[in-house]
Amino acid sequence: MSTSEEKRQIIASRIREARRLAGLSQGQVAKMLDLQRPSVTEMESGKRAVAAEELAKLAEVFDVSVAWLLGEGATKLDAQDDRLHLAARELQKLKSKDLDRLLTILASMRDQEKKP
Repeated sequence: MSTSEEKRQIIASRIREARRLAGLSQGQVAKMLDLQRPSVTEMESGKRAVAAEELAKLAEVFDVSVAWLLGEGATKLDAQDDRLHLAARELQKLKSKDLDRLLTILASMRDQEKKP
């Protein structure tokens, strides 16, 4: 396996791990990134390169650093982080339409934080 292929696999596994710990489906992540679900599947399998802009969005969605997604730092997210567990449990309880509304609200909040 080449160095670039190894790097792609590290990124793929970290995206998959962060998504699962966040309690999100590939479809939900795709919607948040304005992508099709197969694109997320390909990212998580290492079959698709992830653009810098996508890495930045994924880091925001999963509340991790881009550096961590790139393979730096601890090899695993702290699965004992109470905030992650609480968020995942609560997200699993939501109906699909309510989760979609919540994701829209979260995106709006992030957009407001970026404004000067």
